[in-house]
Amino acid sequence: MRDLNPPQREAVRYTEGPLLVLAGAGSGKTRVIAHKIAHLVSSRQAAPESIAAITFTNKAAKEMQSRVSALLRRDGNLRPWVSTFHTLGLRILREEFARCGLRPRFTIFDSRDSESALADVARRELASNTFDLGALQQRISSWKSALLDPSAASADGGDPLARAALACYPEYARMLLAFNAVDFDDLIFLPARLFKADPDLLATWQTKIRFLLVDEYQDTNLAQYELVKLLVGARGRLTAVGDDDQSIYAWRGARPENLAKLTGDFPALKIIKLEQNYRSMGIILKAANQLIASNPHVFDKKLWSERGFGERIKVIGAADEFAEAENIVNMINHHRVVHGTAFKDFAILFRGNHQARVFEGALRERAIPYLLSGSRSFFDAAEIKDLLCYLRLIANPDDDNALLRVINSPRRGLGSASVEVLVQVAASIKRSLCATLNSEAFAARATPRVVKLAREFGHWIHSLQPTSDGSSPAALARQVVADLCYDDWLEETSEAPEDAARRKANVGDLIDWIARLETQDGGRDLSGVIAALTLFDMLDRKEEEDDRDCLALMTLHAAKGLEFPHVYLVGFEENILPHRASIDADTVEEERRLAYVGITRAQQSLTISYARTRRRFGKTEDCQPSRFLEELPREDLVLDGASNTTTDRASGRATLASLKGMLGS
Repeated sequence: MRDLNPPQREAVRYTEGPLLVLAGAGSGKTRVIAHKIAHLVSSRQAAPESIAAITFTNKAAKEMQSRVSALLRRDGNLRPWVSTFHTLGLRILREEFARCGLRPRFTIFDSRDSESALADVARRELASNTFDLGALQQRISSWKSALLDPSAASADGGDPLARAALACYPEYARMLLAFNAVDFDDLIFLPARLFKADPDLLATWQTKIRFLLVDEYQDTNLAQYELVKLLVGARGRLTAVGDDDQSIYAWRGARPENLAKLTGDFPALKIIKLEQNYRSMGIILKAANQLIASNPHVFDKKLWSERGFGERIKVIGAADEFAEAENIVNMINHHRVVHGTAFKDFAILFRGNHQARVFEGALRERAIPYLLSGSRSFFDAAEIKDLLCYLRLIANPDDDNALLRVINSPRRGLGSASVEVLVQVAASIKRSLCATLNSEAFAARATPRVVKLAREFGHWIHSLQPTSDGSSPAALARQVVADLCYDDWLEETSEAPEDAARRKANVGDLIDWIARLETQDGGRDLSGVIAALTLFDMLDRKEEEDDRDCLALMTLHAAKGLEFPHVYLVGFEENILPHRASIDADTVEEERRLAYVGITRAQQSLTISYARTRRRFGKTEDCQPSRFLEELPREDLVLDGASNTTTDRASGRATLASLKGMLGS
């Protein structure tokens, strides 16, 4: 523990009761959690398998597991359980599925699957189809996050959307059970309700998990908070690590007040503050501290650093959004030429995705490589969707969504008219689509040719199920690809040989990934591999694997947890940051926390920019700098009123001189 500072060391060693670690941005909280796990094991206060550390992303869980393994220097299967909340919930459901009305090898529906199932329900339950499915899905999700089942949910105030969601919720829940499926929210909702209803079962799990450590506690919703509270029980063996100043996910149910709620639920709660920042220069922390001081606080803290004070924060005003993008990109080019800075040391952070387009154009014009967070996922590729849905269907033949995806991919002569009949028959006989393929009821409604093709498909799926129980999931995936002649199908349906090669490589990558997953955590069967892939955050994986020298272009929400030497915080204007909706709803505090997150991503330098006008809906509108700019220490800002589309001439001359030097001219 010699590399820990005194408050970090105190947090690691405190194991007598519940502990809240208020960890400011860049204060080394991951190091504290990893060291605490190692301390619990090395001091023999807990067996490694009885410790669970919970975080919110797979990337964070992987980093924490790596640090813990390095500290413990141990191999073997008896390791602390380091995972996301949803992976913990899945672990519980895998053991207790029958108590929730599920059958073995249940499927996890992603948002697309859930929306598809909800669309079927809405068509039957709602007189009008004018409601946005995403909004209906979000309302049901909010009820589950509040631990409200269909009988407890209510349409507050007669809101039409809430009434529509309430009409769909019971049937949506029944459909999930019929499909032997759970949605993402169920991974927390079902275990929490199960433990509330069965104290004996809860006691069993409290014995399994004797110490619980939770990262990013300010991001927990009600269901996650209750699940933690249940698992910890009266013993209070909880370490919660969080920062109320970085709570930026209220829109998805996060409750920063959960930090304060701990003091009521755990009267013996000890609080330790981590205020020393190891990331940023002092001037950046001073700005962050002064900004966030305008928010009310239950717990006060003030970040400080030993890294030195640093250079003043640049504030740049531009004529419009195009001039803003050009200014920023020119500054980056100038900095890179003069200082030899790598592109990956720069980040352009913005409030909303719509702001990215102009910056992408400016970056492309200057051939600057960049990575746009939230770009197309590996899982969005058609060939990946196909193979995963085939594996889902083999593991769970009741997964109607999976069957609908692959029934005619590759083409097998079962067109939309045949599928429509299949769906109608399945609904009338109350069986899954896969079971209906071989039914007499379907045979009576379809042509002999369609019946033959449908039965061949059904028999093939059925023939692979015994294989799925005992064989390697990767081997099964290879068999599916071979049986389907899928490589030939990709060549037939690709526009160019390079596209076919890329798509075949994607399939190969997925199978290699499955092979790695099936050997982890003591071995996984097909259902376990599918669950792991469904839960995996693909953007984390892309960030981990992409070592190219690229500038980061991302939203402030996506930037949380990251750090960059040089940060450009753009669009710092009223109605953008803070967002117009937050101003109308008088909820500017979360927007201020979002600005705080952006500022504290910067290690060495910070530049803030705004536009004086912007085009919106075809019209030019005047813009005002963000109110947050007035809350920063003015003496630490360098104000640049540039309104043209080029950087100042001095920068231009310096850049030109450096270029000549590099070229030897």
